[in-house]
Amino acid sequence: MASEQLFSDFFYSAPDGLKLHARVYGEANSGPWPVVCLPGLTRNARDFHELALYLSTHAATPRKVIAFDYRGRGQSAYDPDVKNYNVGVEAGDILAGLAALNIGEAAFIGTSRGGLIIHVLGTMRPSVLKAIVFNDIGPVIETAGLAHIQSYLERDPAPKTLTQATAAQRSVHGEDFSALAGADWDRMVWALYRETDGGLVPDFDPKLVDTVASLDLTQKLPDLWPQFEALAAIPLLAIRGANSRLLSIDTLKQMRERHSMMEAITVEGQGHAPFLETGSLPGYIAAFLDQAERKKIPK
Repeated sequence: MASEQLFSDFFYSAPDGLKLHARVYGEANSGPWPVVCLPGLTRNARDFHELALYLSTHAATPRKVIAFDYRGRGQSAYDPDVKNYNVGVEAGDILAGLAALNIGEAAFIGTSRGGLIIHVLGTMRPSVLKAIVFNDIGPVIETAGLAHIQSYLERDPAPKTLTQATAAQRSVHGEDFSALAGADWDRMVWALYRETDGGLVPDFDPKLVDTVASLDLTQKLPDLWPQFEALAAIPLLAIRGANSRLLSIDTLKQMRERHSMMEAITVEGQGHAPFLETGSLPGYIAAFLDQAERKKIPK
């Protein structure tokens, strides 16, 4: 579905030497803040294709957009050590990629795990964060949401065709995403799977499932409130799916109370995590970035 003429593939080395990949949309490396897109746990750069095209080409202020594949996802190499599939290592990988691209500061969009990585970046190198969009993620992760993720990853289907894959995803997620149309589901499947001689396979290292399956959800999960509060001086937009099981209404309320520069919107008919290319979201995100950057320009 995506044309390689619309972006360039960028490969670089992680701090431990693993070969990693990102997509780069747009040309300029100066002017408006570039945008860094960080996907969810088992997702990859393709999730952001439509949004990246909008932000780099169609928005009032076109921006360079970099969408990353974490290690073990998409076109990045699989890690032989499953312990390296953690947000600390992945945050270091993102910083290595930005250094290789000569990007010292950017706006960040993080879906799910991507938002957790942004929390970590705020402690590792806060100066790199100029504006933040959290897509259905916050400093508290609801156990019910993680249990749902555990469940569908453990019984992930093995479709042979795109039609079968779309039907399977709609069967699992359709109740939470009543607002989506057929084309939305097709894009989701295109981003999640890759084609092989034996049919479609999820485009991530199967060992990632083990990192989620090993979580003990009978114990309270640690929160990231200290890391979140360290982001208080950075413009923040929080997007929540109305049917989300991972980001609660109460957590979103507390986020607004603890972050005076935060905006929040709820996406009706979508769960975890809203498709950022749907409805008015691309325009809302672009406007938020423009407003955040104008406020940062000295008068």
